[in-house]
Amino acid sequence: MPYVPPLWPVSVKGVAFDQAERVLLLRNEREEWELPGGRLEIGQPDEPTQVDVSPEEALEREVSEETGWQVTAGPLLEGGTWIYEPLPGRRVLIVTYGCIVLSPGLKPVVSHEHKEIGLFSADEVAHLTMPERYKTSIATWQAHTCR
Repeated sequence: MPYVPPLWPVSVKGVAFDQAERVLLLRNEREEWELPGGRLEIGQPDEPTQVDVSPEEALEREVSEETGWQVTAGPLLEGGTWIYEPLPGRRVLIVTYGCIVLSPGLKPVVSHEHKEIGLFSADEVAHLTMPERYKTSIATWQAHTCR
């Protein structure tokens, strides 16, 4: 039997702030808050699925689909690439970008993919149930953009 290498799911995530310097977060089925984003679309031969040509394009598409916000993916955040195990035995490579929000005054809208959407100040983020590495990415991008 030929060798088949294991595949890692990759999730691109974005840190985006509104005009009041609040970060955009989504609550998932595990009752954790997370950054908007998702997987790259690779397309299927028998489906008219859009194919992402870059992680940045995938992130911009995902943020729009999940929240209605239009963003431009900025730089990869220092410390924002890491391995997360959301469930025992399921590991995901997280790649986090800072985002420039093109519609900062627009109220975000939750999609069917999440339970809730919210905008949170830095003080509020500290008390939320979410991976610590997301909190670190939020603080890194906030220090860069909200001076």
